[in-house]
Amino acid sequence: MNIGYTLIMSVSVLVGFGLAKLTQTGLRLPAWQRFGIGIGAFVGAMLGAKLPFLFDSWEAFMSGATWFSSGKTILTGLVGGYLGVEISKWIMEIDQKTGDSFVVPVAAAIAIGRLGCFQAGCCYGTPTELPWGVVFETADSMRRHPTQIYEFLFHATAAAAFFCVQDTNLFAQNRVKLYIVAYAVYRFVTEFIRPEADLYWGLTGYQISCVLIIGLFSWLWIREKKMANQTVAVES
Repeated sequence: MNIGYTLIMSVSVLVGFGLAKLTQTGLRLPAWQRFGIGIGAFVGAMLGAKLPFLFDSWEAFMSGATWFSSGKTILTGLVGGYLGVEISKWIMEIDQKTGDSFVVPVAAAIAIGRLGCFQAGCCYGTPTELPWGVVFETADSMRRHPTQIYEFLFHATAAAAFFCVQDTNLFAQNRVKLYIVAYAVYRFVTEFIRPEADLYWGLTGYQISCVLIIGLFSWLWIREKKMANQTVAVES
């Protein structure tokens, strides 16, 4: 067991939980509904993060080996968490928008979690001659892109940016969609410096997933905006 990785991931969870308590104070929901939404987000994220491994080995997925391995995929985990929240709200008949309250804690938790990946020497990039290249003992003796640090910077910046605008109307009710779309764009670009095999059309499986995710959440954003405009028109 990598103790350093475990400690960093534990800090990641604690920071995410603590920030969620702060950012969700404005939600006019009873404790049991907040708990239900939290459970939906957690279960959805865990299922989503593991789902891509279904395509690696169906036997391992069905036997349970996949579920207890350390591999996770943040990209589909975010989508799974979003769907988990929406399903739990549908079950509990909650109409209130809650997505904005999740962006800061989720982004901060993922940022810290990526430091854990860097410490563990996983999720590294392709070889590079750039001065900040890192030799990962888990790979080989070549200097590689520290893609974990790149992701740390992306998510930490996102957390700081959304924290600064949380009391404004900027992208209100759509911040979680913006965050997911922005991450999908970022991940599509950085896949070119990751040692992933091409799947179709010279793109990796993650890049194809990014395109689908960008399309889905852009559509959800446009749909929500149209519904909001229709509501304003009716009230007028």
